Amino acid sequence: MNIPIFQVDAFTDKMFSGNPAAVCLLEEWLTENQMQAIAAENNLSEMAFLVPQGDDYALRWFTPQCEVRLCGHATLASAFVIFTFVQPGKTSVRFDTRSGILAVERRHDLLVLDFPAAMPAVCDGPAALAQGLKDTPEVVLRTDDNYFAVYASEREVRALQPDSLALKLLHPRGVAVTAPGDSTDFVSRYFAPSYGITEDPVTGSTHCSLVPYCQVASGKRSCMAGKCRAAAEIFTAG
Repeated sequence: MNIPIFQVDAFTDKMFSGNPAAVCLLEEWLTENQMQAIAAENNLSEMAFLVPQGDDYALRWFTPQCEVRLCGHATLASAFVIFTFVQPGKTSVRFDTRSGILAVERRHDLLVLDFPAAMPAVCDGPAALAQGLKDTPEVVLRTDDNYFAVYASEREVRALQPDSLALKLLHPRGVAVTAPGDSTDFVSRYFAPSYGITEDPVTGSTHCSLVPYCQVASGKRSCMAGKCRAAAEIFTAG
């Protein structure tokens, strides 16, 4: 079995930085067990599997331990591989995924992702979240996929040293921690130990919730106060 596999550093224009993702080009789907084994062997936070579907592609993502339904950096990496190696003349691509149709457009040297918004709702955080973070956030929110712990300062987010064994009990949700940035609208970190990801370097999918939350919180009495950029996120890959 000969399958082309690419490794792409997403969310960066520098080698050996950003968030690495593997991209596997298939002619037809392998079994789920085969794809999971390949992802485990590559041992990156995410691995994308692509199958041609008309003029576009079907796309699935696997961590070293299981399949997930949305991943930003591996989608960006997949588009980069298509635009650079598979169809160099192509300027846009659509991916059929478990989260619906996701589009990526090439604009000169930049790639633009069109991802769905998923506004998080305030909730009472479970005991495992408090135990895992060791430092009480000002607000806890959640979506179907993640908890979001909101802190008052960038310093608090940087200083966190979570208990991965406690956070692992929150499956199927990962944990994003966030706060207003000192020089940016917000900062964030992401932990998903039950998916085999102790800490992800950059997590595009959490921005589907962080950006709309920041927009709503802007100008209000909130720990996320301040102007939030509402424009589409533009990233590079290399």
